[in-house]
Parts: sequence; C-alpha cells; structure tokens
Amino acid sequence: MNESLKILSGSAHPTLAQSIAKNLNMSLCAAELTTFPDGETFVQIHENIRGGDVFIVQPTCPPTNQNLMELLIMVDAVRRASANRITAVLPFFGYARQDRKDRPRVPITAKLVANLLVAAGVNRVLTVDLHAGQIQGFFDIPVDHLYAAPVLMKTIRERGISDLVVVSPDVGGIKMTHAFAKALGAPMAIVAKNRVSADEVEAHSVIGDVAGKNVLLVDDLTETAGTLTAAADLLLKHGAKKIYAGVSHAVLGEKGRDRIAKSPIVELLATNSTPQATGEKVTALDIAPLLAQAIARIHGNESVTSLFDTRG
Repeated sequence: MNESLKILSGSAHPTLAQSIAKNLNMSLCAAELTTFPDGETFVQIHENIRGGDVFIVQPTCPPTNQNLMELLIMVDAVRRASANRITAVLPFFGYARQDRKDRPRVPITAKLVANLLVAAGVNRVLTVDLHAGQIQGFFDIPVDHLYAAPVLMKTIRERGISDLVVVSPDVGGIKMTHAFAKALGAPMAIVAKNRVSADEVEAHSVIGDVAGKNVLLVDDLTETAGTLTAAADLLLKHGAKKIYAGVSHAVLGEKGRDRIAKSPIVELLATNSTPQATGEKVTALDIAPLLAQAIARIHGNESVTSLFDTRG
C-alpha cells in the first residue's frame, strides 16, 4: 500500500478502525486524543502526514455530539498538518433522520452536519447506508455511499433459512425490503404501524402471507427496537415461525437490548458500524473488509461500484 495512505481513528469505534487497518496490512496513524476536565477535546497527530491521503474513521454514534465534534477537530488538525486529501469515514452517519422539515420551525440537521464537515476541511465522505439516500446531495464534495446488504445477505444465505418471507416493519422500508426479497428469491410482506412516541410503536396489520413461514425483518436502523419488536409480535400472531431481523446499524441502548432479548426475534443481524451492536440475540457482522476495500480503491482512484454486488 502506498505510504501516503494514512488511517486515523477517533474514539468512537477504535476496534473497527483497527480492523480496517489490519485488512489493509497497515497500522493506524499515531495520534493523541485527550479530553480536558472542562470537556474540551484536544488532538495531536504524532506522524508526518504532509501530502498524505488521510482517512479518518469516526462513526457519529452515541455520544453523537461528542463524536461529531471530535471528528471536526481531528479534520482541522489533519488539514493544518498539510494533508493532501481528507476523507471522513462515517460507517454510521448521525443526525441522518433529521433530513427534512416535517414540522414548522425545525432544523435540517443532516444538512448542517454536511456543511460543518466541508467547512472543517473534509474533501470526501465514505459512509454506509444513509437513512435517506438523498443526503448525499447535501454535500458539495464526493460521497461514496456503500451498502451493508451484501454483508447481511451473505450471512442470511449461510443460515440456510427455508420458506423465507422478507418483511418490511413499516411502509417506509418497502424499497429496501424489495431489494432483499429480489436478491434472496423470496416473497415480501409489509407491516403497517403507528408511531405513538419516539420509542413506542403500535403494529396493527400485515400485508402479505407469513403463516407457516420463516420471516426476515429488514430495516436500515434500530435504536430502541420498538419498530422491530412490535412487528415481530404481530407476525407471530399471524402464524410466522422463526423470526429473524437484519439491520445495517444497531445503535442499541439498554431499552433496545432488553426489548430484543424478550422479543420473539430469534437473531438480530447487524453490522458493527457502531460499538452499540451488542447484546443477547445480537450478531455483529464485520464491515471492516468492505470499508477497507473501499478505502484502497478510493486511494487508488478506482471504482467502488463492484462493492454493491448482492449476488450470492
């Protein structure tokens, strides 16, 4: 690998960053990240990165604001150290759900975050499964938007699940569900829901046949697991057998882990885009090889299109 390639890690998910570097047969760039008693973040790079192609790995998962601010400070430090190009590697892009004005007098925070990254000095963004794909258009710099589907589908095929139906836990996930169903050669179904509050969901009807079938619920993100577990309860009542779930990002807190553990879901498959993808019944799938391939291709000015292939 070219010596100009440098991989830096923030404190959000150092394990993933180390795995990415290992897949590239290199070490992480030496850096010091310190938090002062008043909460301020200090960053110092301990290697020469002048003219380097620098990739900073930092998912903006909880604590979201801390991780985002740390990323911005790291970008500034790298820019002032005369790096040639700075790529922000965001396996999970926080604030992606605030991508539009759906009520009066509310911000479009996803756009604000895009502006902050560019203003800090980011030249390129590498991310995985944005909550809304159009967020790519919020940036006036190149965005490489990878998909976790190939990683998830590979594991699902390895499970050898028979009589499978792919189910969307809400109408907003139909497009993603259709892509999974088509690639897996399985029929699809939809659960209709009402959102009671930020972490409470009521699932009230199923569109499609799940009786006597094994089910795979697919979604891009789960946090409190309200949508997934409410859908699983309803599917069980409609005669579903084993219920699996697959999500790109598991940003699970205590409530989410508890719900998954007590739910009819047999296994939740999620990428390790965040360190929160842990808990009973949760299987974290490594996306470090995917991100490492993308980094190597970006560094070599090669296409990343083949990384989107979902065929078995």
